[in-house]
Amino acid sequence: MLRPIQVRRVRCVRNFAVDRAKNTTTRFHSTHSHGHDCSHEHRALDSHPHEQHPVHTQSGSTTRPTPTHPPLDPAALNSASEACRNLVFKRDYESFLTSKFYPTKAQDGFFALKAFYIELATVQDHVTQPIIGQMRMQFWKDAVKSIGKGTPPNHPVALALYDTTRKVELPAYHLKRIIDAREAELHSPMHMTLDSLLAHAESTSSTLNYLLLRLSSLHTSDLLSHAASHMGVAQTIATLLRALPYHASQRRMVIPAEITAKHHVNQEAVFRSLGGGGKDAEENGKRLEEAVFEFATVANDHVLTAREMFKEEGGKVPARVMPLFLSMVPVTNFLQRLEAANFNAFDPSLQSKDWKLPWRVWNSYRKRTF
Repeated sequence: MLRPIQVRRVRCVRNFAVDRAKNTTTRFHSTHSHGHDCSHEHRALDSHPHEQHPVHTQSGSTTRPTPTHPPLDPAALNSASEACRNLVFKRDYESFLTSKFYPTKAQDGFFALKAFYIELATVQDHVTQPIIGQMRMQFWKDAVKSIGKGTPPNHPVALALYDTTRKVELPAYHLKRIIDAREAELHSPMHMTLDSLLAHAESTSSTLNYLLLRLSSLHTSDLLSHAASHMGVAQTIATLLRALPYHASQRRMVIPAEITAKHHVNQEAVFRSLGGGGKDAEENGKRLEEAVFEFATVANDHVLTAREMFKEEGGKVPARVMPLFLSMVPVTNFLQRLEAANFNAFDPSLQSKDWKLPWRVWNSYRKRTF
């Protein structure tokens, strides 16, 4: 006989699949079809400002692209662009897939922003002491200032960002917001509450989406910014769940403590199980699956809410921003695979590439849906 909590999960999993199949959503501040009230999550998102329009500098003038800044040497620019492209290919293959659907003139900007994001996101994995990580973050803070002055440092990502700012308005406060969030993560890599993690997602993935939205010159749309915000949350959670085995090997629990505590997950037992397991590993593993399910459901909620933004267009995303929202395809694909693995984040199949993903991305682009 299944435990009551397992019975509840089986019922919720069925609704999870039904929601996905029917592409149904609910309105803001309501209970989604899986029975989970996520209104507090939307309040947490709304407590952080989305893209503001128009953007003003401290002097009150509107920030604009800076084509008057001197162009880079063509050889240096080509080298920087190639370095960014290779970094994205190596560290974020799914983004590399979606890059092909951006207009040619926007692709260098896409790779520059993605490479900048990767540089910041991987600092934590490359340092053993927070102080060293802070030094790297300070480098990027100074780089953003220098880019604004037209004197970027001789770093491929910084040079590529500089070239992008000559063509597209990239508010420095968005770039700094991502840096600040990643710097805070050096000191507090784990989140006690779901609201804390949602705020982090808004300051990282969602903020990157606001910047990418500017490549299409449609960043003044509140609807698109709102959808991009929810996409960022779903991206963050899916990324954390996919990387849960790695983070656990580093003794980091990526699921907020309030969720693991609710399901009585023993974090130490999770960490020990990687080294051969203990007598309570199997039972604790089941509890962890319950926590993973709840966390994944939050991601699914935000996928559904992002879709809701386009209901008046029959679910169709505007063609000019469809390349950005293709990033949702790997998210939904991973959530489906996680569900198929019964929310066992340690299932080896989740660490392998899905050979169907390129086709799914293309099909999504063709239909203008995600």
